[in-house]
Amino acid sequence: MEHSKNHYQFQVSDGATAAELIEQLNRFDGPPEQFLVNLLAVQCFLGRASAGAILRNRQAGGIDILAVYPQLEKGATAPVWLAQSVEFARKESDANVTTVKPLHDSDELYGQPAQRHLVMVPLKITTKQSNAETANGPTLETSDRLSAAFLVETGDSKLLDETRQRIELTTNLVSLYEMRLTLRKRQADLTRLKMAMETLSVVNRQNRFAGAAMTLCNEVASQWQCERVTIGFLKGRYVQLKAMSHTENFSRKMKVVQDIESAMEECLDQDIEILYPAPQQATYISRAASQLSKRHGPLAILSLPLRTSGETVAVLTLERQGDKPFNLDQVETARLTCELCTARLVNLYENDRWLGAKAAANIRSALAALVGPKHTWAKIAAILIFAAIVFLIFAKGRFRAQAPFVLEATQQQLVPAPFDGYIKSVSISVGDTVEADKTILAELETAELRLQLAAAEADKLGYEKQASAAMRDGDTAQAQIAQANADKIKAQIDLLQYQINQAAITSPIGGIVVKGDLKREIGAPVKTGDVLFEVAPLESLRAELMVPEDQIADIQLGQQGDLATASYPGEYIKFVVERINPMAEVVNERNIFKVRVRLLAEYPWMRPGMEGVAKVSIDKRSYAWIWTRKIVNWIRMKLWL
Repeated sequence: MEHSKNHYQFQVSDGATAAELIEQLNRFDGPPEQFLVNLLAVQCFLGRASAGAILRNRQAGGIDILAVYPQLEKGATAPVWLAQSVEFARKESDANVTTVKPLHDSDELYGQPAQRHLVMVPLKITTKQSNAETANGPTLETSDRLSAAFLVETGDSKLLDETRQRIELTTNLVSLYEMRLTLRKRQADLTRLKMAMETLSVVNRQNRFAGAAMTLCNEVASQWQCERVTIGFLKGRYVQLKAMSHTENFSRKMKVVQDIESAMEECLDQDIEILYPAPQQATYISRAASQLSKRHGPLAILSLPLRTSGETVAVLTLERQGDKPFNLDQVETARLTCELCTARLVNLYENDRWLGAKAAANIRSALAALVGPKHTWAKIAAILIFAAIVFLIFAKGRFRAQAPFVLEATQQQLVPAPFDGYIKSVSISVGDTVEADKTILAELETAELRLQLAAAEADKLGYEKQASAAMRDGDTAQAQIAQANADKIKAQIDLLQYQINQAAITSPIGGIVVKGDLKREIGAPVKTGDVLFEVAPLESLRAELMVPEDQIADIQLGQQGDLATASYPGEYIKFVVERINPMAEVVNERNIFKVRVRLLAEYPWMRPGMEGVAKVSIDKRSYAWIWTRKIVNWIRMKLWL
């Protein structure tokens, strides 16, 4: 076994036995890419292959060459056998068995057996290696398929079969190497967890914040061989140093303290771990850490944020000599330690102070949450709800009782039938306007009355002749009787004449006909006193409100309001309450009180019988009382409050 420039690479000597080579390969603990090269060297030696390569067929597509033996020089052209191996691996991407492919040279005669062959052996991996383990080489993924290609320069089938068997026997070395990597990783994880738990155990023994912070700094400094470890907590907008390893007292005016706080604020602002010297692929800013290292070192610096509930509340900074930079394992161990210890430290920091300080901190946190930039929509909703509650409680509006109404005339003229008879004609309809004692509403039949009048006049003339004859004969008594009968008939004649004159029916007042649609009843008999028409004057209308009993207590005489009819809902008519009926009435199975109001304005379109909604202005009350009055009254009635 001979070492090359690479510490992990070895070459196979002719005197080495198979057992020695396999044993040395089993003890190999270098990176995966070098292991694959060494594996190819051993497999080529044991299988008498002149060259070999390990190929990776990615699941996403494409073939990668992970290792080649013997290794190619930089810039050298890939040999033909390697190109053909890649082509075979691409065509048989799903092959899970060893295959042997002949390779024909251009100078071989057609039909002769090939003198060179490719042995394609599938390799199986069972674990996925972390990026930390394969940072400088290829990553072994369980989703990718690995295969090994070996160039065997022989045409003997028995020798080919023996070579294939020997190579297949060594494929299990990959699984053994994987197991060693997994075991090494688990051992590293256990070591990391042990260090973190030891630190947490020491911190948990402290009951005061100052002691716990100092213990954490001292323990971390001891575990990682640091010259100084400090911890600072966020206070307002800046980080304030709270503890320093192996230092009881320090002043914030010290330059080193100010530089450390600047480095901590740099870590907190970016909310990321700051490592100095920074790796080449780092994207964070480490200017403050660089100044701290140059002014007080040179130092290797590691700053880690301490988070609780997703927010950074503190920063832990580790400093040690510049020739001992922190590696990835140490950073991960320090991160785990911080995650385990943060809850205990934050709890002590918030509660290990006097009552006034805790109350002030709680108030400050509440105010910060209230006016801070987070949960904007929730805060807007809360503000709107609070403003609405304040408005409902303190703002006052006009409380108005609402009730249906109907328009009616202040006076209404009934037009009855003047005598028994029959309707001869009707001149008007409901809604027509009539003039007092001029407009003929209807006429009654007078033919029978006229016949009676003619007969009465004839009887009167006969009695007058009898009276004249009796006076001529000197029969005074008979003359007086005849004259009395004549006077009686004259009275009948006057009555009949009066009735005939009353046959043309008129209204004693002007206005609008509100009742009396008789055009379909011509010829119908009527009796004396039957109401034929109702006439209401337009210049005097009023409204009658039907107020529910739960609002009548708020109605008082002299109160004003507005009403709107269903016909003209956009026109509001002002009114004044002038009378309240003391007795309730049942309308539509509800108790109502009728309230008469006087209209303060009249319009030409107003008609008796129009209905709508009226609102009586009571007084000013809070909107909360106005809008909850009904439900509150209902609850009081149900619960008897």
